Amino acid sequence: MSRTRSLILTGALLTATTAVTACGAGNAATGDGKPAVMAAFYPLQWISQQVGGADVSVTGLTKPGTEPHDLELTARQVADIQDSTLVVYIKGVQPAVDEAVDGHASDSAFDAATAISTLPATGADEGHREQGHGDDHADVSYDPHIWLDPSRFATVATRLGDQLAKADPAHAAAYKQRAATTAAALTTLDGEYRKGLATCTGRAIVTSHAAFGYLANRYGLEQISVSGIDPETEPSPTRLAEVANVAKQKNVTTIFTEELVSPKVAEILAKEVGAKTAVLNPIESAPGDGDYLSAARRNLETLRTALGCS
Repeated sequence: MSRTRSLILTGALLTATTAVTACGAGNAATGDGKPAVMAAFYPLQWISQQVGGADVSVTGLTKPGTEPHDLELTARQVADIQDSTLVVYIKGVQPAVDEAVDGHASDSAFDAATAISTLPATGADEGHREQGHGDDHADVSYDPHIWLDPSRFATVATRLGDQLAKADPAHAAAYKQRAATTAAALTTLDGEYRKGLATCTGRAIVTSHAAFGYLANRYGLEQISVSGIDPETEPSPTRLAEVANVAKQKNVTTIFTEELVSPKVAEILAKEVGAKTAVLNPIESAPGDGDYLSAARRNLETLRTALGCS
C-alpha cells in the first residue's frame, strides 16, 4: 500500500473510532431496525440487494462512476463498516476496504471470493511486479474479478443467503429463497453466454485490463490484457508490443476499452493492429441504465459482434 493511502486510512480509522465511541459501538442495524449491509462496490451491492430484499438496508461504499480499485474510505464509512451487520467485499479489489475489514469487521465480513474456486492472477500482473511496478494488489495471488462469471456469481448468491440467514435468523427463509431466485437468474444468464459464444470465428479478446479472466475461462475464450488486475497500472512499451503482435497473429478485429478507464492506450493499440475499438464493461460500477444482468447481456452482444459469432 502506498504511504499516502496508508496515512489517509490511518487518519480515517482514528476519526472513526472517536465517532463510534461517541455514538455507541455495535449498532448493527439501521434506524428502522433492518440489518445494515455494507457492499464494497456495485456487483456486490446488486447481489446484496437481490438476496437481502426488503429485509436489509444495503449501502454501497463506492459511488457510481468511480473506479473501485482507487477507493479511499471516509471516516464515516469506516465507522459504518465497524457497525454493520455484514460487510460484503472481495479481498484484493480495494485495499482500503481490506484494511478496514481486517481492523474492524473481521467477524462480520463475507469475502465473496471464498465462496468459489478462484483463478490465479494473470501473467501480465506478474510481469509488472518483476519489473518493480508493484501495486496495492501484489499480496493477492488470485484474480478477484469473480462476478464476471455468472456461474460463480450464482454460487456467491447462495452463500450470501446463508450468511444473511445466520446474521438475521428471523428472516432466514426469505434470504434463502431470494438467494435461490438470484442464483437461478444468474444460471440463466450463464446459459445465454454458453449458447451465444459457442460458435464464434474468433476466441481471443484484447482488453484494457485483466478483468475478464473468469469470463474467458468459463466460455473458452482467451484474454489478452494490456494491463494487469489494476487498471491504473501503466503498461510498458514491451507489453504493448507483445499484445500488438499477438493480436495480429490471432486476427483480432476489436480492441476492448472500458468506461472508467482512459481509452487512449487501447486506441493506439487498435491503430497499430488495424482493429476497431468497442466498450466491454467490467461491471465494476452501476451501468447508466439497467442493472448487472442487463449490462452482462450487453457485453454478450458486444462479444458476439467482435468475435464473429453466428
